[in-house]
Amino acid sequence: MAPILVKQLIEAGVHFGHRASRWNPKMRPYIYARQNLIHIIDVRETIRGLLRAKKYLKQVASGNGLVLFVGTKRQAGETIERESLRCGMPFVSDRWLGGTLTNFRTIRNRLARLEQLEKLRNSDQLDTYSKKMQSALTREYRKMYRNLNGMRTMHHLPECLVVIDPKKERNAIREAQKLGITTVALIDTDSDPDTVDLPIPGNDDSIRSIELVAQQLADAILEGRATTTSEIERQKGDMAEEKAAV
Repeated sequence: MAPILVKQLIEAGVHFGHRASRWNPKMRPYIYARQNLIHIIDVRETIRGLLRAKKYLKQVASGNGLVLFVGTKRQAGETIERESLRCGMPFVSDRWLGGTLTNFRTIRNRLARLEQLEKLRNSDQLDTYSKKMQSALTREYRKMYRNLNGMRTMHHLPECLVVIDPKKERNAIREAQKLGITTVALIDTDSDPDTVDLPIPGNDDSIRSIELVAQQLADAILEGRATTTSEIERQKGDMAEEKAAV
């Protein structure tokens, strides 16, 4: 797996960091060299971080835990949405709302309002409102859908956050830290690795880099869920055998 993964990472440009003038000195252990004023990330460190993160996410998923994917920068949004949907996890791909974790009850109330608006839009009742009110409700629905749709399945706080660029998503990282929620992050040379529990050193601006890392993490979650399914099937089989024996 490792040689194939190394090739994929290099082809995706995961090893290209930021300009040396913009670096965070705490990222020194993850930097291999400097070339043309750009820091080159040590791919061995990227693989170590990725493997640790995959192991942890597989464990979380096997215990039916929730993993919230967060990536609101333009390069990450589409990938985060696609990969989180593929592995059946909630996501935030447009805008992080303050209090998403620390004021979770309010977020759940807003999700209930979103569902209420959807029912209204799909019924004939909307026609009974004035044109002005219909327009206002439509704007409210579109804004709420954009900000909250990815969290519909998040009925409780997640066990883990997967973040693309912790510097960009510092508000999400802060909320997770306050609540003791584990953070996994694709982190570039301009960020502080101490703010993240499981850093994955790598280019967090390249679409291909983000896609590759997000795919790997989503695959780990799917593997964990498959383990859970297999265990449930095994338990059902054991119970059936016990009943037959009786």
